[in-house]
Amino acid sequence: MIKLEEELKNFQPSLEVDEVEDVIQNHDLTDVADIITEILQEAKENR
Repeated sequence: MIKLEEELKNFQPSLEVDEVEDVIQNHDLTDVADIITEILQEAKENR
């Protein structure tokens, strides 16, 4: 049987996860809402 307390003591997060967190937090990522807002703004300007 797995001893959860023992496993938790030995847990070390993957460095890759930490790196991904830093990249996501430190970059201005475009999401779907940003794209839709841009399209609507361009449509408004071209009327």
